[in-house]
Amino acid sequence: MKKSVIAVITLLVVLPVVGGSKRDRVSLYPDIRQGIRTAVAEFDLIGEQRREKLRELSAYVRSQNRLGKPVNLTFICTRNSRRSHMAQIWAQTAAAFYGIHNLTAYSGGTGSSAFNPRAVAAIRRAGFKVEKTTEGENPIYHVRYSDQRPAMTHFSKLYDSAPNPTKDFCAVMTCSAADKACPLVRGASARVALPFVDPKAFDGTDQEAAKYDERSRQICREMLYMFSEAKR
Repeated sequence: MKKSVIAVITLLVVLPVVGGSKRDRVSLYPDIRQGIRTAVAEFDLIGEQRREKLRELSAYVRSQNRLGKPVNLTFICTRNSRRSHMAQIWAQTAAAFYGIHNLTAYSGGTGSSAFNPRAVAAIRRAGFKVEKTTEGENPIYHVRYSDQRPAMTHFSKLYDSAPNPTKDFCAVMTCSAADKACPLVRGASARVALPFVDPKAFDGTDQEAAKYDERSRQICREMLYMFSEAKR
């Protein structure tokens, strides 16, 4: 079967059940919704080894749901500047898209720096509303995917710093360096290694925007796949 046909079938199967009942659905900003439709049609780009890790994460989400517990995911990288923020944003958005409203996504690092402005720009290009509310070396940003949900607050922090949970959360390691540097994540009840290639290597090049957008799209696609599995 051709990939184009598979993509159409995927859309027909997944999209009608998105968000559960009409009461649960969230109105996403148009560019985000279009990006999600494209990402769902690209699930076939996710390799089997990657799917196994995503299903491991979806199993945690399902387990918490069945127990009636909140689902807390903390995405961890070395400096909490790029991939971990993008993963937090797309995870929260994908959860809303699939009608999983007891989930809160967080991000943090084994160290801290700032939410990198290149990653901020990529999120804006994806259709999110982003407001920079403070200045300084580590500004605070408010990020929205819908007018129906509160803004997400983003700044660089350690993984166990407020407002992140200090117990009963799943640690999602978004880079190999953090996974190796932090063999024990304090307070985590589960841990999944899900590294993404760092777009930092393309900073200051002609490919910068394209590579940041590519990483954002991959994270979007994989978070959507993970939550589609969690809804099964």
